[in-house]
Amino acid sequence: MTTAEPIAASCRIDIEVVDDLIEYDNNSDHYIPMEEMRLNKDERWQAMVDGRWDEFGADLPEVFRARVDAAVAALIERFPGKRVVAVCHGGVINAYLASFLELHEQDMFFLPPNTSINTVKVRDHERALWFLADDTHVTAPELFPD
Repeated sequence: MTTAEPIAASCRIDIEVVDDLIEYDNNSDHYIPMEEMRLNKDERWQAMVDGRWDEFGADLPEVFRARVDAAVAALIERFPGKRVVAVCHGGVINAYLASFLELHEQDMFFLPPNTSINTVKVRDHERALWFLADDTHVTAPELFPD
């Protein structure tokens, strides 16, 4: 919730926790950032790449994708024509975007930069990727004067 607080304050909106937008490894007994696992060639990285997520206590990829897809679809249905901000982590972003971009079996197709903004526009149930991993608010803050 801490990550969402500045956005909520700026937009003068309440924060709502959507339980189904939690990460794939939320039930795991440990946390190691993906970047670190990949860099250190951790065996859990290879298990994740192979889709053997259950070996480290995570949801299976197909269960995770289905959960995320259903949660986002429910938000779209609840707020037709409205702007919805979902603050989440890279696994959720990957699962949702891979699903509608039809990147079958590509559970983690990219590592979004921390605090990046990914924008999907929805109109009449048609979805379009507008921005992917936009982090100019961090890398070029001069573009966003107070």
